Amino acid sequence: MAKITHSIKDSLTRTRNAVFSRIAGLLGASQVTDATWDELEELLIQADVGVETTLYLVERLHQRARDEAILQADTLQRALREEMRALLPEPSPLDLGGRPLDVILVIGVNGSGKTTSIAKLAYRYRQRGRRVLLAAADTFRAAAVDQLEIWARRAGVDIVRGPEGGDPGAVLFDALQAAQSRGMDMAIADTAGRLHTQYNLMAELRKVRRVAENNVAGAPHETLLVLDATTGQNALSQARHFQEAVKVTGVVLAKLDSTARGGMVFAIARELGLPVRFVGTGEKMDDLAPFDADTFMEGLFT
Repeated sequence: MAKITHSIKDSLTRTRNAVFSRIAGLLGASQVTDATWDELEELLIQADVGVETTLYLVERLHQRARDEAILQADTLQRALREEMRALLPEPSPLDLGGRPLDVILVIGVNGSGKTTSIAKLAYRYRQRGRRVLLAAADTFRAAAVDQLEIWARRAGVDIVRGPEGGDPGAVLFDALQAAQSRGMDMAIADTAGRLHTQYNLMAELRKVRRVAENNVAGAPHETLLVLDATTGQNALSQARHFQEAVKVTGVVLAKLDSTARGGMVFAIARELGLPVRFVGTGEKMDDLAPFDADTFMEGLFT
C-alpha cells in the first residue's frame, strides 16, 4: 500500500507545484477579500477543475464564509479541502470475481493511453492470480492490433486478434469463446478508438457491447473509459459522448504524471457522475494505482 500511495502523490507533483501550492499561498493567514475569491476561482480553473465545478465550489465557500463567519483565509483553505473531498465518491470495488469469466470493455479515443492502460490492467490482475486474455477489437486503427500484441507479451497474457479492418464484434466473440475454452477467468477488450464525434464509432461500440451481453452472463461487467489527463476539459466532452453510447462504469485517468491538470478529477466526479477507478502514474507496467480520494487530496495539498 505504501508504494501505491507514494505513486499517486508523485503523479500529482506538477498539479501541486503549478496550482495548489499557489492556492495554499493565497489561503494563508491573510484576511478574505473580494480579490481572494477572484484569484481562487482563476486558480481552480487553471487546474482544470472546470468552470461549472469551480463556480459550485466558490459558491459553497461563499455560503460557508457567511454561515460560519469565516474571516481568515487559512480557515477558508480547510473549508475548500472539505468541499473538494465531498465531491469525490467513496471508493467501491469493481464488479469482478465470483463468476467463471469477468469481461471488461475498455473504451477511449486514440492517443488517450488506452492501449497502455489495458496492458497495465492485464498485468495488475495477472499479478493477482487472474488468468487474463486480451481481445484486440480495435481493428480500425493502423497497427493497433500489433501494438496491443506487443503489450500483451510484456504483460505476460494471452491475446486473440483478427485482421486489420475486420469486424470488432467478431474478434470479441472469438476472444470470449477462447477465454472460456482455455479456462481464463478475465477477458479485457480493446475497442475502436476513433474520434468520439463519429457516429459509426458509437454504433460499433454498441454492437461490441451486445456481443459481450449475448455470450457471457451479465457482461460486460465493467466498462472503463480511458481519459488523457493532459487534454483537460476536452476529455470531459469525450466522456459525455461515450456515456451516451455505452454504459460507462468508471474512468481510468491516464498520464496524470505528465500534466498540471489533476483538478479534472473533480469535474469528472461532479459533472459526469463517474468514479475514477485507476490513475496512470508513470510509464512502467506497474504504474497504475487504484484511485483513493484521501490520498489524492493529500497529494494536492501536502
